[in-house]
Amino acid sequence: MLNWLQELHSAQGIAQLVGAGGLYVLFGIIFAETGLLFGFFLPGDSLLITAGVLSNPVNPNFIPGLNIYTMNVALIIAATLGNQTGYFLGNRMGERIWKRPDGRFYKRKHLEAAQTFYKTYGGFAVIAARYIPIFRTFVPFAAGMARMPYRQFVFWDITGGVLWITSLLWLGYFLGRTELANRLDKIIVIVIFVSVLPMIIGGGRKIFKQLKAV
Repeated sequence: MLNWLQELHSAQGIAQLVGAGGLYVLFGIIFAETGLLFGFFLPGDSLLITAGVLSNPVNPNFIPGLNIYTMNVALIIAATLGNQTGYFLGNRMGERIWKRPDGRFYKRKHLEAAQTFYKTYGGFAVIAARYIPIFRTFVPFAAGMARMPYRQFVFWDITGGVLWITSLLWLGYFLGRTELANRLDKIIVIVIFVSVLPMIIGGGRKIFKQLKAV
């Protein structure tokens, strides 16, 4: 299982996936990772960069049929629809949870705090989550549960989707015409590290505060 996940997130593994399924595979993965809770393990950033590289006709591994402009539009749609799906799933579940009385593992005040957070900082959270693995899967769901205003969510959902897809896809495209394309695995590792850095920093701060309070 671990070997399969490593292969799935490697440049070679992604290239094989894209080569076999083309735009359909890309669309399905982006949609699942951003909209379905079980899709949190799927490659997102690495997938977009690799797809960008493979869509550059100058690159030796260019895949005919991959058009950067078509991909850009299609994957923005996939990312937007994915977040919409996550939001509606969370909203539906949230309606049930809001009606529950307080219990051992559930306190209404926590849900109310989440609602206040998404009303105040929801736009930033939705956009920032696009660039952070796991977060981009669960933040739309959490926003739906917390009853983030739908019009506000849609605006930031589309904005974040356009920024995320376009920036990483075109980064890969321009890398595809340079020598750095031959070191794609290393580039992907760096991108993944940078994307999880906010989680590492956040976790470190939380631990530091707990130790300081002792």
